[in-house]
Amino acid sequence: MLDKTFDPAAAEPRLYRQWEESGAFAPTEDPAAAPFSMVIPPPNVTGSLHIGHALNNTLQDVLIRFARMRGMAALWVPGTDHAGIATQMVVERQLAAEGNIGRRDLGREAFVERVWEWKAQSGGAIVNQLRRLGASCDWSRERFTLDPGLSAAVRKVFVTLYREKLIYRDKRLVNWDPHFQTAISDLEVEQREVDGHYWHLAYPLEDGSGEIVVATTRPETMLGDTAVAVHPSDERYKHLIGKCVRLPIVGRPIPIIADEYADPEKGSGAVKITPAHDFNDFKVGQRHHLPMINVLDAYARVNDNAPPGYRGLDRFAARKKVIADIEALGLLRGVEPTRHAVPHGDRSGVAVEPWLTDQWWVDAKVLAAPAIGAVETGETVFEPRHWEKTYFEWMRNIEPWCVSRQLWWGHRIPAWYGPDGHIFVAETAEGAAAQAREHYGRDEPLRQDEDVLDTWFSSALWPFSTLGWPEPTEDLKRFYPTHTLVTGFDIIFFWVARMMMMGIHFTGKVPFRRVFINALIRDAEGAKMSKSKGNVMDPLELVDVYGADALRFTLTAMSGQGRDIRLSKQRIEGYRNFGTKLWNAARFCQMNGAVAVEGFDPAAVTHVVNRWVRGETLKAVREVTAALDACAFDDAAGALYRFIWNLFCDWFVEFAKPILNGEDDAAKAETRATAAWVLETILKLLHPVAPFITEELWAQIAPEGRPRERLLIVEAWPELPDTWADPAAEAEIGLVIAAVTEGRSVRAELNVPPGARPDLIVAEASPAQAQAQALRANAQVIAHTLRSGALRFEDAVPEGAIAFVAGGVALALDVKGLIDLPAERARLAKEIATQASDIDRTARKLGNADFIGRAPPEVVEENRERLAAAEQAKARLQAILARLETVG
Repeated sequence: MLDKTFDPAAAEPRLYRQWEESGAFAPTEDPAAAPFSMVIPPPNVTGSLHIGHALNNTLQDVLIRFARMRGMAALWVPGTDHAGIATQMVVERQLAAEGNIGRRDLGREAFVERVWEWKAQSGGAIVNQLRRLGASCDWSRERFTLDPGLSAAVRKVFVTLYREKLIYRDKRLVNWDPHFQTAISDLEVEQREVDGHYWHLAYPLEDGSGEIVVATTRPETMLGDTAVAVHPSDERYKHLIGKCVRLPIVGRPIPIIADEYADPEKGSGAVKITPAHDFNDFKVGQRHHLPMINVLDAYARVNDNAPPGYRGLDRFAARKKVIADIEALGLLRGVEPTRHAVPHGDRSGVAVEPWLTDQWWVDAKVLAAPAIGAVETGETVFEPRHWEKTYFEWMRNIEPWCVSRQLWWGHRIPAWYGPDGHIFVAETAEGAAAQAREHYGRDEPLRQDEDVLDTWFSSALWPFSTLGWPEPTEDLKRFYPTHTLVTGFDIIFFWVARMMMMGIHFTGKVPFRRVFINALIRDAEGAKMSKSKGNVMDPLELVDVYGADALRFTLTAMSGQGRDIRLSKQRIEGYRNFGTKLWNAARFCQMNGAVAVEGFDPAAVTHVVNRWVRGETLKAVREVTAALDACAFDDAAGALYRFIWNLFCDWFVEFAKPILNGEDDAAKAETRATAAWVLETILKLLHPVAPFITEELWAQIAPEGRPRERLLIVEAWPELPDTWADPAAEAEIGLVIAAVTEGRSVRAELNVPPGARPDLIVAEASPAQAQAQALRANAQVIAHTLRSGALRFEDAVPEGAIAFVAGGVALALDVKGLIDLPAERARLAKEIATQASDIDRTARKLGNADFIGRAPPEVVEENRERLAAAEQAKARLQAILARLETVG
């Protein structure tokens, strides 16, 4: 017998262990099974499960469990990312805590060995956290981006691209983190609002005829200015284009150039151009072939390209000195306070510098072209489709991709330098030595590049490198391209686009057929979650309190396409109650002997309640299947909720009670068998979303002496014939449900005592024959569910009865003597007056132009919604009162 309640804390670890030990997570070896494969977006090896991971991996698990039950060869490849800068930072902090040891004190080889030791001991905690969520990955195929196989793939890709002239070394601007001494990606840069100033500086014309004023928030960079730009159509400066100004402090003449980057409407309309320290200025410099003078070193200190008095100064100290010197020269034309965004390293917390440096670059424009074409032709589709616009916008404006990082932890760049600086690129040191021997005609000592590759470089190969590429493995043949990628919108460019580029270039095929972009989770008020706000929800704590199934169902139900998720504990608690409702329904079935009957054929049922629930089960299977096929996760959850809670638990179980308590043995046996069949179908449909409770019930409700042959995780997905639809039964039970629903509303509205059993009256001289038959045939069921008395047929509504309409039939509840009519009339009149007052007050507020102009849009919208709700409530109360007035 089932326990009174489901205990997730006890059941979940046991069930997960059972699944894993049974081999259920591995794809079937049946060669006839259609492949369905996905790769997990690899979380950082340093990471812990956050609520975004929980959402993303829940949706992936729903899809893989759905595919597995449909008999497909379902493979979900798990793994973790080496997370270059994040992991290096963790270990460097450990070393500092142990005795102020720096990585350079250890040396590269010893430091990297230390990181591997940390990974073995502490890395990958998130993998076990994913297990707690129920993720059914094939852990036997778990990958790590620094695995030997994946490392070989990275080297091969780098060497191939270099030979194709699609990887090259060049001096360009990068986001430079002066603290970590490395280039970082845009995703590792966060914009922080800071208080600063616009300093207006005068640059004298070289011929002494005047000056041009420019404004800047970073005056220290003026030491590297190489031009002043004005708009070509700006009449104020047309006569100056081609002339020079004398750069203050430095004394260098720099040209006045015409470029549309200068905005005549902003400031003076003239802008200083520092190509080595600003991304926009860099492009201007390229267009006009300007010198690019780097005035900062790797630590953001002024270097030897600046005047002697500035050399060695920190950038912020240099800023103060520049302003003081400009003021002393009489060239400071104004100081304007401002609050502006300044890029900072998300891990170091220091201001990032656009810095001109030698790095390795990928010619992304060439690689992007076929990746754009694949989405244009539908080889890969985005869901929701509007994300394709974002993808195209990024890809069509793509810039060269900086792939080198000044770190020690990661894939070391397979490039070696000869004594004269000549570069040899090869997959191995031996290969590079052979190239050098051929080049020099003798053996020469080579030095390997110190840099490692951007983490996104190895991640870009993830869909095919995890399946064994470049080796022609069976997994690669069977499971590539993968089917669906589930990921967040913030990495469409950083990861999705690069996987598309690399996948097509190296395999000739798209890496996935479909990309589902999951929503962003916010708190209950719609605010973004952050530690500083204190509104972060820890998924593992939620699992501890509510169980994994409740969290999973909540995230699935709220994953509507194109909508952010507003998550609250109350919502999760509500879906935990949904699981309890199902558990109680299963207990009811078990206590009433409703167990699976061998050889039971739902097609043969005859009782109208059983024919009806069979048709509703067919509809639920269709809806859930179609929704999961389309990644309409919220629709699938909604269909499950309606069918399980509303139809099965609220209606079928109640309809079954009088049958099971009756005298008709054949009807009882058929209803028990039908209930067991519907319950088993429910467990199958619900399993992808709520795997733990369904697997537990699947085992527990098995017929005594006949344990299940297979776990639910590998059971077949329901496929029911269309012939099981039964319009006649649907119409008959639909009328019963309508009569009971409307009758319950009348009881509630008029405060009919719960113990009272008013007669239900069919108030028509001659109701349709089918409807009359339906009501007579189900009189016992109606009386049980409505808590009504006898079913009476009258020509009209008798005195003392409250009329209502259900399914087109005029009905009434005989409440004469059961309620205090004057008290009810007075209560309703008072409630109507309260609503009218609220309507008047809110309408006057919304009619006040001053309120509309001052109030935030959300407050105005709240008032509009309040007005509409009050008007609806007033109309409903007035209808009840009018109904009550008909009672004698």
